[in-house]
Formats: sequence, C-alpha cells, structure tokens
Amino acid sequence: MSEAVTRTTLTTSPGLLASLDPLLREWLPRQRWFAGKGRPVTGFSLVAATELLPPGGKLGLYHLLVRAHQPLTPVPGAPEQPADCYQLVIGERVALPPRLAPALIGHVAEGPLAGRTVYDALYDTRPAELLLEALRAGARIGGLRFERDGSQEIRSGLVPRLVTSEQSNSSVVYGDTFILKLFRRVVPGVNPDLELPLALAREGCERVPAPTAWIGAELAGESYVLGVLQPFVQGAADGWELALRELAKGEDFAAAARALGRATAEVHTALARTLPTVTLGHAQVQQLVDGMVERLDTAAQAVPALRPYAPGLRAAFEALAGLAAEGCTWTAQRIHGDLHLGQCLRSPSGQWWLIDFEGEPSKSLTERRMPQPPVRDVAGMLRSFDYAAHSADLPVPGWAETCRAAYCSGYAQAGAADPRTDPVLLRAYETDKAIYEVVYEARHRPDWLPVPMSAIRRLAADSTTPSPATPSSPPSPRRPRP
Repeated sequence: MSEAVTRTTLTTSPGLLASLDPLLREWLPRQRWFAGKGRPVTGFSLVAATELLPPGGKLGLYHLLVRAHQPLTPVPGAPEQPADCYQLVIGERVALPPRLAPALIGHVAEGPLAGRTVYDALYDTRPAELLLEALRAGARIGGLRFERDGSQEIRSGLVPRLVTSEQSNSSVVYGDTFILKLFRRVVPGVNPDLELPLALAREGCERVPAPTAWIGAELAGESYVLGVLQPFVQGAADGWELALRELAKGEDFAAAARALGRATAEVHTALARTLPTVTLGHAQVQQLVDGMVERLDTAAQAVPALRPYAPGLRAAFEALAGLAAEGCTWTAQRIHGDLHLGQCLRSPSGQWWLIDFEGEPSKSLTERRMPQPPVRDVAGMLRSFDYAAHSADLPVPGWAETCRAAYCSGYAQAGAADPRTDPVLLRAYETDKAIYEVVYEARHRPDWLPVPMSAIRRLAADSTTPSPATPSSPPSPRRPRP
C-alpha cells in the first residue's frame, strides 16, 4: 500500500469546516442525494475529518462526515430538526482541469485551504483509485476501516468511473469489475445494504451480488457503514430501463416479469432461512395498521386531492385489522424494503439480480431493519409496473395488469405463497405505497401526481381484489424513476 494511503491524521480543527462552510451551503442542497431540500442550511458541525492525502501538494484529499443543521420548515425562526450526517470526499487543487468542471464545489477564500479550489473528489481518477487501494489492502486510516472478504480477489489497476445518473448515493465503477456505493446520508448502526447481502451470500443465494469489501468507521463509540464494494454485473440492464425499452417496441414483458417474480421469491426464501422470522398477531398487526392510518391522515392534510378518497383507503387498512382481530396471523421477516424495477438488474444471460437493500431512505434505520411481511416488497413492484406503463410514448393497454399477474405467478412458482391469495394484506400494502407516492409526487413532481392518484381511486373503491385498472390520465413528462 502506498505511503500516501498510510499517512493520515484525524483533522479536528474547526478551521477546515469553517473555510468550507459558505461553499457547502450553496453546493450541498443542489445534490440529488441531499435530503433536506426546500429548507435552508443554517450551519454545519464536524463529526470527523480524515486526511487521505497530505495538503500542500498538487492534490489534497479529505474524507468528511458533517452534520447539516436545518429548520423543520422553511419559515424563519422555525425549530431545527435533528441534523442529518453526510459523507463527503473532498479534493483540493490550485485549479481544476476542464474534465473536473462538473465536480466543482468552489474556491476557498480563507482558512487552511485559502486559495485552493475544492471539488467532489469522486469525479477524479486518483482519489477513486486510492479508495480501491485502501479496500484492497484492508487499511485503517484514522477512524476509517477498510475491510474485505478475503475469498474474493481485488485486482489493482482497475480504471474508475463515476456513475453520473441520478442516485440517492454515489457509485464508482472499477473496470467493469466492481462497483463501490458510497452512502451519502449516514447514520450509526448496521446498514441493511451490507447486512442483507452478506447474509444472502452465506446462504448461497445467487440473486444478489456478494459484498467484496466495505468501508466503516468507529466514532464516539458508534459504528457507521460508509460504503460497499460489490461485483459489477457486466452488460446488465436496469429493470426500469429494460421495461421502458420493451414498452417502446410494443414487446411483451410478461416472461421477464415472471422471472423477476421467481427471483424475488428466492431472495425472500433465503432471507427467511438465514435470519429470524416473527409471527404478527392481533397486537402487532394493529400497530402496523395504526401506522398506515397515521400516514394516510398526514398525507391527506398535505395533499388535498387525497381527501375525498380517505374513507375508502382507510377501509383497506381496517379490513386488515379486522382479519387480525378474528385471529389471523402473518409471518414477518427481513425483506428488501424498497423494491421496484430500478432496484433490479437483468444480466445478458437473462438472470435477474436484486440490488440496493438500503430500504426507503425516508425511514429510520430501526424501521428499515424491522421484519415485515414479504408482500410489502411485492406491492412495491406492482406499483413500479404501473409507473412504467405511464412512461411509454404510446400507452399499451393492459401492459401493467399483465406484468402484475405474471410477476405474482412467478413468485408462486418459486415455492412462495401467491400474493394474490391474500388480497386484503396485498391491498393494504399497495394502498400504503400509493399514499407515499402521492405525497412524493405532490412535493417533487406534481405533473406525475395523476399516476398514483389513479391507483388511489382504484384502491379506495376496491374492497375485494387488488387487480388494477389501467390509469386513464397519463401525465405529460416521461421516464421518471419509480
């Protein structure tokens, strides 16, 4: 391992963060992965700063964990919410070459980096290479730990490239061999995006790329997972883009949906074998229903268009509570937690892979790690087919319904229970997902609000079966992520 990697100091001086503060206030809210959009940043506090390359040379490199302080609402004088912690890898040079122009954070006016230009170092080849070198060597740098699975080889000399598509984290691909996902908003504790793939690898499940290495930190007695390196599935097609291509050509997607259903069931079965399961009785189901009803009430306050449908949506949740009161029970286990077409890859050989087990970013780590009925993942995928159907240039009647049925059939063919045999549970989870989508679209993509609202109308009126109706009001923009 190079001297540059092993030479490190833990930087605790407030001068570093103070010099970056005005630049980060402008740059951070513009990033796709910044969670506090729409609210001003009132300040930063330093959790940790690690020097990865010494300052003063052609290139300096810092790893930062910083908390961004923001009020609960944009209203002046509003109380602040608990500050989110963000992972930043910041490079500093005298000036940026043109190839790094998209990475610019700004020019530092004062402090220890005065006169230097700082930028997002993941765009730069050398810093990205350094991270892979550290993982390959199993390095310890300040509070950072670079760990690896000794049974997998990490070759040197792999050329890195940053994935520039919109993501809630940042990913670097190394020579079409590995992909490193760096979590941007981090919390202490066990990250399911490392925990679950490791468990599935031990179980021998081949539907999820096994982690090769990972980055962690020990800070103030708490553990953080900062990044995961996994094999890169060469030539794989993102399930979302694949579905859109097939739609554009008017091709049938049912066979692919059926195979994806089988893959999902295989992952669920493996997770149930290797991690504990629990039985949900009346009290536990009532607690789940109470959470669904609370989310509905909050959403109806935020999105007036939802209010006329609230009684019918609440009935979907009450029907589930009613079954539990009659003595019905369900099994809960660890699941993906945020499953949709964009979280799936299909290799050139036709094999489906499931990726990104982090769970819904808006939920707490405790919530994301709770055992839940597997149908929650199924409901997320069914909603994703609905979104894909609205992204076609020319609507294909019945496309979403065919895919939904094929997916559920494939799920059952893999030996799991057919989700359609429990319509009350499936309807409740699909309703909860559609309500989440309504709030998201109203806040971020209002032109897309008709997509979940069409499902809301169906679910509010449907008391017997989860089969969808084709939405009749496609919005104008194209190709959103589900």
